[in-house]
Amino acid sequence: MGDVDWTALRAAALAAAARAHAPYSGFRVGAAALVDDGRTVAGCNVENASYGLTLCAECSLVSDLHMSAPTDARGRPRPGRLVAFVCVNAADEVTMPCGRCRQLLWEFRAPEMLVWGPSGPLPMTAVLPEAFGPDDLS
Repeated sequence: MGDVDWTALRAAALAAAARAHAPYSGFRVGAAALVDDGRTVAGCNVENASYGLTLCAECSLVSDLHMSAPTDARGRPRPGRLVAFVCVNAADEVTMPCGRCRQLLWEFRAPEMLVWGPSGPLPMTAVLPEAFGPDDLS
């Protein structure tokens, strides 16, 4: 995976938090991740008056992963895999993904993905141990 520039990744997450739409909670969140093809993808939370329809920053990050993906000769996206991830609030404090978002990140991770937590980087397998995933559907 190489060295991760956590400072740059965290800055991208903070910039994403500044774009959040959080008129109800006021809790602006940004997320950024490094992709195995070298791209950085980011997302922010987007609240809705129907709170259950709120999109977490991780959701918009995964959308960015697919929307910014290079395409193959047939025009199909090749989104790549997430190798490093960080999430912050508007005060640049690290926040951990909720359970739903941990599951979402699991689906799009590289096997060695790291998540920056309050105490530093953790492997995704520690963030979501014994995870359910696509292999469980076979």
